[in-house]
Amino acid sequence: MLEAEKIKQNWEMYRDRVNELFPTRKDQLNKMYDGFEDRIAMMPASSMAHFHNAFAGGYIDHVLRVMDCTETLYDVWSNQGADMSGYTKTELMFAAMHHDLGKVGFPGDGNEVYQIETSDWHRKNMGRLYKHNENIPFTMVPDLSIWLLQEYNVSMSWNEYQSIKIHDGMYDDSNKPYFVARSEKAKLKTNMAIILHHADHMAAQIEYEQWRNYKAGTPRPISEKSKTTKSTAMKNLAENNPNIGSSIADIFKDIS
Repeated sequence: MLEAEKIKQNWEMYRDRVNELFPTRKDQLNKMYDGFEDRIAMMPASSMAHFHNAFAGGYIDHVLRVMDCTETLYDVWSNQGADMSGYTKTELMFAAMHHDLGKVGFPGDGNEVYQIETSDWHRKNMGRLYKHNENIPFTMVPDLSIWLLQEYNVSMSWNEYQSIKIHDGMYDDSNKPYFVARSEKAKLKTNMAIILHHADHMAAQIEYEQWRNYKAGTPRPISEKSKTTKSTAMKNLAENNPNIGSSIADIFKDIS
């Protein structure tokens, strides 16, 4: 769980990195992030408690961690003698920052992917803290990530496009031809997508371990069973993260 101050710090750091790392594309990127600010700064990285960062502010926290892991793994691969040619570190960091962008959903009010789960049963028995918005088209996250970038006229290199597209590795069956080449010519031309996949996996595992350790050290609450209602579900979720219903603007105002 993240405090309001940490959510604000993460968002400011994220926006600073856009300007620092991608100066030639910052105008288009900032236009996109300005439009999604209220949503993206507060959204989770996943819907299930045991996945990773299923709490308010979890998405930005996850992406920043992926970026840190990416930089670390880039140095590790380089130090071990890997061939780092064929792409730039800027391309790698761009893909790391935008690999999960599709989780933000579509532009416009009510078009977010993640909505608060209001069913006590699903929250308590399945650990599903968020549900997917049924009113938006179904799409795989990498596909929507790429669509959003082109919708806001953010240019991408082939390396960036491919790495975002296949960053889930073999967790997505459609990526198998890229990672299980049956000929030398079919192998990936660079290790960029592999490093990004490892960094994403690393970050998600760390976040799972943080949740597991937090859960292990937290006594199970004792409470009477209550009828499942929207109000009780919202109350229970608010007890886990009191800022879940706040917009980023409200957070800034509260702690400024």
